[in-house]
Amino acid sequence: MGQTFAEKIFSQKAKVPRVSPGQIVSLSPDVIMTLDADAEIMYRFQKLGLKRVWGPERIVCFLDHYAPASTLRTANLHKTLREFAREQGIDKFYDVGEGMAHELMISNGHVLPGQFVVGTDSHTPTYGSIGAFSPGMGASDMLSIWATGELWFKVPESVKIVFRGKMPRGLYAKDLILEVIRHFSAKGCTYMCAEFVGQTLKELSVAERIVLANLSVEMGVKATYVQVDEVTRAFVDRHNRDYAPIVPDEDASYKATYTLEVERLTPRVACPHSVDNVKPVSEIAGKEIHQAFIGTCTSGRLEELEVAARILKGRKIAPGVRLLIAAASRDILLEAMGRGYIQDLVAAGATLIPPGCGPCAGIHEGLLGDRERCISTANRNFIGRMGSQLAEIYLGSAATVAASARTGALTDPREFL
Repeated sequence: MGQTFAEKIFSQKAKVPRVSPGQIVSLSPDVIMTLDADAEIMYRFQKLGLKRVWGPERIVCFLDHYAPASTLRTANLHKTLREFAREQGIDKFYDVGEGMAHELMISNGHVLPGQFVVGTDSHTPTYGSIGAFSPGMGASDMLSIWATGELWFKVPESVKIVFRGKMPRGLYAKDLILEVIRHFSAKGCTYMCAEFVGQTLKELSVAERIVLANLSVEMGVKATYVQVDEVTRAFVDRHNRDYAPIVPDEDASYKATYTLEVERLTPRVACPHSVDNVKPVSEIAGKEIHQAFIGTCTSGRLEELEVAARILKGRKIAPGVRLLIAAASRDILLEAMGRGYIQDLVAAGATLIPPGCGPCAGIHEGLLGDRERCISTANRNFIGRMGSQLAEIYLGSAATVAASARTGALTDPREFL
């Protein structure tokens, strides 16, 4: 019997002939991603009297969650992390304003197909979008890696998700993955690896594949894999680095297989207060909104800014609506400015905030007040996620967000495409 992507990568990295789901193996990661939210790891590292991190050349550090600093505490946290990175020789360090970790890891070539990558963020499985196995982990596990370079992992079971058919007008990767999450539920793939395959993926850019991998966390996955094909290779080959893709066998065994006929699908939104509470936009169209947000590690890329600008060009957002835009990185922001997308969005009434996580995690910049309703491209809509526990968060594609900002209510984007 063949092997899944997860089984193959675990056997290769652990240097054993074969592994099985549930088996415990110990290995060293190829790349380590760390964030400004990781001060606790640094403090524990120092408290234990440890002097040097293992593999500083493998560590990539980002200041993106609390960026720019909005309190004295976070300003000092950033200062301490900058000093720690210099002392430890962590040269791959991205300061405030450069963008979100998950975007920069992929676009700047820090992660490649076939690599085993770990990160201290729940959405680290995003790197499966280009064929890497990338689980998120907590502070204690990362501390072990910083100290020893090694950690034990359990080989996960896998589910296979097949997309069939051509993408209809007005449908985006966000709609696909929301429907997948609706099918499996928020806990339906806990500690599994989700493999995405199918002819439909040929139509999806790496930016859209990132959406698939990123949102998969909301059904409990440990990691993801989006089929490595010519789209992947064209994107990765720009960095002129050697890599060895790992491809699952056709006769591999899966916990479950789900086939989605995309031509039958219409734009979707996740309704409060769970990402698996998914409905067609058309069923709930007309609900008043107060804020619209395009950004987070799920969104804010050039294609999404383009479609939002196309919907809003020459128009104004509805009275009483705030539209916030956070590009995924400084480079994306500059390119969007060069193409006129940002000018069109700002002229329509949008407000720019720095590249970074923005209001997604409820830290600062654009929080919601009591009984306010937001439509967002983010990946979570839990109670209190973006501020008030009395607020409501709906999740949709950038097109759905832009269309809703234009009308002032939840709107099917196909009206304007």
